[in-house]
Amino acid sequence: MEQVDLKQIIEQVIKEMKLSDSDIQPASEVLAAQENITLEDGFIPDVTEVDIKTQYLVKEPQNGEAYYELKQYAPCRLGIGKAGARYKTDPMLQFRAAHSAAQDAVFSDVDAEFVESMDLFTVTTQCDCKDTYLTRPDLGRKLSSESAEIIKEKCKKNPTVQIYVADGLSSASVAANVRDLLPAIIQGLQSHGINTGTPFFVKYGRVGVMDQISELTGAEVTCTLIGERPGLITAESMSAYIAYKATVGMPEARRTVLSNIHRAGTMPVEAGAHIADIIKIMLEKKASGTNLKL
Repeated sequence: MEQVDLKQIIEQVIKEMKLSDSDIQPASEVLAAQENITLEDGFIPDVTEVDIKTQYLVKEPQNGEAYYELKQYAPCRLGIGKAGARYKTDPMLQFRAAHSAAQDAVFSDVDAEFVESMDLFTVTTQCDCKDTYLTRPDLGRKLSSESAEIIKEKCKKNPTVQIYVADGLSSASVAANVRDLLPAIIQGLQSHGINTGTPFFVKYGRVGVMDQISELTGAEVTCTLIGERPGLITAESMSAYIAYKATVGMPEARRTVLSNIHRAGTMPVEAGAHIADIIKIMLEKKASGTNLKL
């Protein structure tokens, strides 16, 4: 927008507001101020780096210490204060940044180079693009015919445990967690003397595709590491869905789930060891989901 046009708009708004001459700041001064904005130390502070567990913006609280202590147990936006009836600037910017991160996690794809660096081959579901994936969940539960053949060709037959990674609803969670999580699970299973199949990556995958993968590989236990739907606390959370002898069309109650795997929840390495222990118990009791008593 040209400065002349902007100046006219400012003057028109001031005129419509019917402010007195003493209240009016000349448009030229407004434009000059915009041009001369200086950033402290040369940068704008990153609002996403704020630890909201330590952020307490309520002025003159009655019991601030107890409330602050409560915040340490829940990463929620509590005690952020108000400016009149509105949010303060910092919490509002943090909210918008979190919302943007969530959208990016949903709509972006997992980096192919990252998948290759993890020594995973890629297969796809029957979704041909992200839009189809988001609007047709049923197609995300079925492998394409080509992908089914690739799994038959490349995967170890009848492993005790088949582990694979799926993007799900958060590409960010794959990049943030899999590098530590996947090796931790495999090492944990090896320490229990449990053999694993050939890991791979499923693009546009929903949880239910694990049932078809279970039947194709003949695994006793199938485990999918999948990106969770992003929230406004983190866009990097991952879940592990595990099932004993999963079959197409089985009820959801047969799945065991470990969720909230991320740096501010259950750390990936810790989660990997726990998942390996769950799988060991699952194999011993030959059950999963609501039938498994941990």
